[in-house]
Amino acid sequence: MSTKFFTNEEQNTLLKKIEGIFKHKNIHFLDALVGYFRASGYFQIREFVEIAQEIRILVGINIDSLVYQANQQGVLFDGNAEKAQEEFFQEVKKNIQEAEYDKTVEAGMIQLIKDITTGKVKIKIHPKQNIHAKIYIFREKEKHDHGYGSVITGSSNLTDAGLSKNFEFNVELRDNSDIDFATKTFDKLWDEAVSVDMESIEKIQKETYPFANFTPYEVYLKFLIEYFGKSIEFDPNSISDLPRGFKRLSYQVDAVNDGFAKMMKHNGFFLADVVGLGKTVVSTLIAKKYFYTNGFPEHRSRTLIVVPPALKENWSETIDKFNLDNVKIITNGSLHKIKDASRYDLIIVDEAHKFRSDTAGIYNELQKICKTPTRRTLPNGIVVPKRVILVTATP
Repeated sequence: MSTKFFTNEEQNTLLKKIEGIFKHKNIHFLDALVGYFRASGYFQIREFVEIAQEIRILVGINIDSLVYQANQQGVLFDGNAEKAQEEFFQEVKKNIQEAEYDKTVEAGMIQLIKDITTGKVKIKIHPKQNIHAKIYIFREKEKHDHGYGSVITGSSNLTDAGLSKNFEFNVELRDNSDIDFATKTFDKLWDEAVSVDMESIEKIQKETYPFANFTPYEVYLKFLIEYFGKSIEFDPNSISDLPRGFKRLSYQVDAVNDGFAKMMKHNGFFLADVVGLGKTVVSTLIAKKYFYTNGFPEHRSRTLIVVPPALKENWSETIDKFNLDNVKIITNGSLHKIKDASRYDLIIVDEAHKFRSDTAGIYNELQKICKTPTRRTLPNGIVVPKRVILVTATP
């Protein structure tokens, strides 16, 4: 059944409709009245609207919030142009800052600003009423009686989602009377609207990332922050990461870096050194580094520390001083109390030589804990292996 309606389903999208209109008609004017406008949406249609000589985009702003602010101040909102400009600027800035990075999105932002500055695109904002209507008017340069354009109206905003991804309800009208009525109404709203001035455009260029002149080093730092998150705040080479009363000893720093690398490569390692060289501190620093690199902050690693009863208090004090979270300290004889070994991502065993006999009950209990897979699963379905540090002065 033939219909003028379309819903973005089965390739019958607004984007396809716009492409078809520009393909079969010599469109000179494009007018768009929308409630929301995104640069990514403009970039989607930029290829087709290239032939249009005059493009006008009228955007609604959140008048409700401006009226509320005025009421809070005990004044009547009067459609202040300056406030409308600021509201538009903040909305665009928020859109750019919160958009997921995509090359198409960035290119759309840059192209839109370029087209505005060259005058190809004119944008106005209506300062006195919320614009909920969505209408797209396509007209040839000269009016004639054989269909000189189209009007599309419905629910789609000029956004990437509205053009093709969302379920929308739109209709295309081709009668000259509909085109004339839509154009007349648009012209009236356009005359009432406020132009987006160059000052706002310059602020967008100055305060958003696509237009900023970052140095390669600044981009590198941003990459580290985004990729590693808060884990970059922990640096075993930094004195500031050591509690008061602890000195940064180069051999301990080397042990942390080398031990962590071995643990990540082999899932575990022996930390063997003579008494008094700080194996507890080294183990704690490695555990803290792993806490921040093992999926933090979405995943908060749990560490199980197995110690002889005489060393439990010393370990508790060290863990407390280094602010290591999600730690359980248990004595050798209490391993049977661990009911859910999968909760733990890292196992530290102090005086590991006490578990050398594979016929002892504690050996079997520890082996069962270490071999139980962790709960953490990566997006590709791989279970993150459990890591083990065996600490001893007599290997």
